[in-house]
Amino acid sequence: MALMSLCLSLGLIFLDLEWRSKSVDAIPSYQSICKLVHKAVDCNGRKLSSVPNNLPTNIEELFMDANFVRTLRNGTTQQYANLWRLSLQGNNLEFIESGAFSGNKKLKVLSLQDNSIFVNYLMTANALQSLPALKKLDLSGNYLTEEMAGILFQNLSSLESLSLTRNFIMRLDSTIFENLVQLQELSLEKNYIYEIEEEAFENLRRLQRLNLAYNHIPCIVNFDLTKLEVLNASYNNIEWFLTKDSNANFELETLDLSHNQLLFFPLLPKHNKLRSLLLSDNEMNFYANALNATTSKEGLVKFIFISNNVTNVTSVNLWEDVILGDLSSLEFLDMSKNLLQYLPSGFLVSMTSLSHLKLNQNCFQIINLNNRELPATLVELDLSQNQLVELQVDPYSGSILPNLHFFNLSTNRLKRMPSQFFIHLDSITTVDLSHNQLNLCPQQSKGMDRICIDFRNVISVRHLYLAGCDLESVSDHAFRGTSLVKLDLSSNKRALLRGMRPLQDIALSLQYLSLRKTGLSNSAKADFSKFQNLLALDLSDNSLTSFPSTLSSLTLHSLDLRRNHISFFPQFMVHHRLGKSLHIIYLSQNPYDCCKLDWLNSLQELRTVHIADRQQITCKFSSKTVSVMELPKSVTQSCLWITTDMTLLYLVLILPTSLTLLVAFIILVLNVKQRLFKIVKSRWRRSNRY
Repeated sequence: MALMSLCLSLGLIFLDLEWRSKSVDAIPSYQSICKLVHKAVDCNGRKLSSVPNNLPTNIEELFMDANFVRTLRNGTTQQYANLWRLSLQGNNLEFIESGAFSGNKKLKVLSLQDNSIFVNYLMTANALQSLPALKKLDLSGNYLTEEMAGILFQNLSSLESLSLTRNFIMRLDSTIFENLVQLQELSLEKNYIYEIEEEAFENLRRLQRLNLAYNHIPCIVNFDLTKLEVLNASYNNIEWFLTKDSNANFELETLDLSHNQLLFFPLLPKHNKLRSLLLSDNEMNFYANALNATTSKEGLVKFIFISNNVTNVTSVNLWEDVILGDLSSLEFLDMSKNLLQYLPSGFLVSMTSLSHLKLNQNCFQIINLNNRELPATLVELDLSQNQLVELQVDPYSGSILPNLHFFNLSTNRLKRMPSQFFIHLDSITTVDLSHNQLNLCPQQSKGMDRICIDFRNVISVRHLYLAGCDLESVSDHAFRGTSLVKLDLSSNKRALLRGMRPLQDIALSLQYLSLRKTGLSNSAKADFSKFQNLLALDLSDNSLTSFPSTLSSLTLHSLDLRRNHISFFPQFMVHHRLGKSLHIIYLSQNPYDCCKLDWLNSLQELRTVHIADRQQITCKFSSKTVSVMELPKSVTQSCLWITTDMTLLYLVLILPTSLTLLVAFIILVLNVKQRLFKIVKSRWRRSNRY
């Protein structure tokens, strides 16, 4: 009976093992290498040297990036007839045999970037010809020259998107793209292009997006791509941008000429749909005021273009401020980081849709903000980092720039400006006056070189930046009638000499307050108890010697206490409202006591609080500065001795001394007693009778 039971058990075990073995065999082997999601297979980074041949035949997408596929043999993907996307990025691929894609008539997207196609580009060109449905091709980073590229694209008339980023293309002639009649998007970013023939894009009648950024193009003249919607020619050496003199309707919406060497405002198409014009970081200026040569023949320059033995001459008056192109649809204009000293009269008024204007980092000294010079549609105006001395405003114009929300005047030298200027900006929400020498009304300026700005009753303003203005002591009601949400008073050491009283009118509306480097100390004037809606507070770079107790009742989310003189934090701070609401805190560069870091441990135990600069926090022990994250054992042990119960310490120190004194006393007593005994005995000694 026992023998039968044993045989039955062994049989069941054998059947179970056989079933498990068959189940494992039933799992496709490719799943241990690749990942199948619906009809897409992910084989990225699997150290494969070839395309797997055991994948489901109905897959539609195959990703083989970051492998070691150096060669695609004939018929490699033939069995995957439904494949429409194939990605082979970063494989060091060198050879694609002519029949590699023979069975992939549905392939639309092919990614071959960061390979070595240049090694045998002729073979690859033959392979690409067998893809009649190919719409998108990426050959970035393949060391291709313009001759190689021309051969690769000879018979790819179906292409709609082509990327040749990061190659060795230096010159574009009329033949390189002549067969790409369906192309809509072309990227030539980060090549070495220094010359573009006039007919280079002649056959690309459907081209909508062209990226020529990061090349060495010296100029763009006779621009005539009427169907183009986006042109990115940033980071080149462009000095001139001239559109072909034509009445054609251009579809251009975005033109990026930033980071070039433009000397003049570009000559734009007369009829366009421009919405974004990016001209930052150039050398542009207007010269009519400087040279008084608006109509002078001395300013007339003739450009001679020779193409196919045909000579064209274009005349341009360099000093003329008239902008010929229609800019009524323009919404975003960036002319920052140029050499502009003025804007031609009426230059901006014609831009009737303009909402964002950036003129920062130029050479303006005077700017006219009257309605006849600026469009009423402006929402953002950035005049920061200029040399502005005066803002010209018509005092009788009433409302100025009715839609303006953001106004940046930081880092200028303002001396003349209407004190109640901001009361006329009906929609203003953000004002940045940082790094200007000014004062807040009704405080009167002590120096003649300062202006007085009045923010009282500017109802709409929510964000105000006054950092580094060297403000005098702010009066009690300087912000009355406002509902400021964010206020930056950093680097104004005299602004709060009267304590927090000047901020009482906005105590309940403030949510973000920066008082960095304002000379705050632990005086009774530094009272934050009324700022109950404050979420972020910056108290760094001050003279605080202890944690301000009034902060414990706030529900701050962010607190910055770096670079003060705080040696420890009270434990109650962790258990009050602040400890429960705080999300992020900065604590470094304070002289903490290495033997009093219990508060830090309690703070770290709060999982809701993130100490952003934890690695930079140090403490002092004796005369040494030690990282809190790497406290030496010697310091920890020394702190244990110091913080242990002093009664026990004294007992340990006194006990040996006491015992020594006691023993010495006993010996002394015994010694003295023995001598006394001898003396008494010698005096009273008598002979006994027997």
